[in-house]
Amino acid sequence: MYPKGYDMTIPEHIKAKRKQYRLTQVELAERAGVGLRFVRELERGKSTVQLNKVNMVLKLFGEELKPAKIEQML
Repeated sequence: MYPKGYDMTIPEHIKAKRKQYRLTQVELAERAGVGLRFVRELERGKSTVQLNKVNMVLKLFGEELKPAKIEQML
């Protein structure tokens, strides 16, 4: 089960933000200081992306990825 307020995945969110700001993948990569390949893999949902680079992309939109409290599983 997803936390309250969940509505999209990180890849979906980043792609939506990129389109909202009318950026191509190339422009997003350049402005965030990451490679085009990284942006493509991120938007496709590759499971082994570097979180520091995800935050470099999110920083453009005034956001960051960080731990969030959820219901304890143990």
